[in-house]
Amino acid sequence: MASESTPLVANGGSGPGRDLSLARNAWEKGDAELSRQAHQAEKSPEEGHQTEGDFIKSIVFGGLDGILTTFAIVSGATGGSLGVEAILILGWSSKLADALSMGLGDALSSRAEHEFVMKEREREYWEFDNFPEGEKEEMMELYKMRGMTDSDAKLVIDLMSEHRDFFVDVMMVEELGLQVPTGDENPWLEGFVTFCSFIFFGFFPLLGYCIFPFAFPHISDEALFVIACVFSGLTLFVLGAVKSMFSTKSWYRSGFEMLLIGSGVCVVAYSIGAITSAVVGVDPDSIEIGHVS
Repeated sequence: MASESTPLVANGGSGPGRDLSLARNAWEKGDAELSRQAHQAEKSPEEGHQTEGDFIKSIVFGGLDGILTTFAIVSGATGGSLGVEAILILGWSSKLADALSMGLGDALSSRAEHEFVMKEREREYWEFDNFPEGEKEEMMELYKMRGMTDSDAKLVIDLMSEHRDFFVDVMMVEELGLQVPTGDENPWLEGFVTFCSFIFFGFFPLLGYCIFPFAFPHISDEALFVIACVFSGLTLFVLGAVKSMFSTKSWYRSGFEMLLIGSGVCVVAYSIGAITSAVVGVDPDSIEIGHVS
C-alpha cells in the first residue's frame, strides 16, 4: 500500500536526467550545487529497473527478523540453562525454517498486493472509459482540497485526461493510495532477498557458538552468551545504520534504535527461559541433548 511518502513515479523517483543517488547525497549535505548537478546528470541505462532501494524493505525486514528470532532463541535457551549443542540445534533449525517461511511470506504477500493493485487499475480504466466526466470530477475535487482553484484544477485535469495511462496511474495514487507496480518488480526475487537476509544476519547470534567452543573447549556458557550479545548488538547497529541510508534518520540514531529493540528482545527471552526453567525444576547439570533426567 502507498503512503504519503510513496513516490508518484513508479520507478522510485528516478526521472529523466536525474542521478537519484547524487540527489539524495545533495539533500543530506544541503548542497544546492550538488543537487543541480544531480538533475543535469544523464541517467544511466540501468536506472528504472529495480535498485538496492527497492530491496531495502526485504533486506531490513528479513535481517532484523533473522537477528531477533535467532537471538531470542539463544537468550531463551541460555536463560533456561541449555547447553551449546541444544542452542546450536534450536538456533539452526529455527533459523532455516523461519527464513523459508519469511521468504515465501514476503513473496506471496507482495504478489497478492500487486494483483490487487492491478485489479483496481483495471476497474479505474473501466470507469474512465465509461464515465470520464465522473473520474475527472473526482480528481478535481482532490486537487481543490489541496488548495488549487477551480480553474487551475480543471486546467490540470483536462490536460492529464488526454493521456489515459498517465491519468489512471495518477488517480490510483491520489484517490486510492496505490502505486502501480512496474514490470521490473519481481515478488519472488523480493522473497529470495528476504530469505538470504534472514539467513545472513541470523547467523551472527550463533557465530560465537560455532567457533569458540572448538577454539577454546573450556569456555563457559556465560562467556559464549556475552559473545553472542556483542555480535548481535554490533550487527543490529550496522543494520540500523544501513537502514538510515533510505530514511531521514541519522545513521547513529537508527543504529541505536535497532540496538534498543534487540536489547529488549534479549531481556524478555532470557527472562522467560529462566522463569520456565525454574518453574519446571530443570537442573542445568542434568541436561543432555534429547534427554532431561
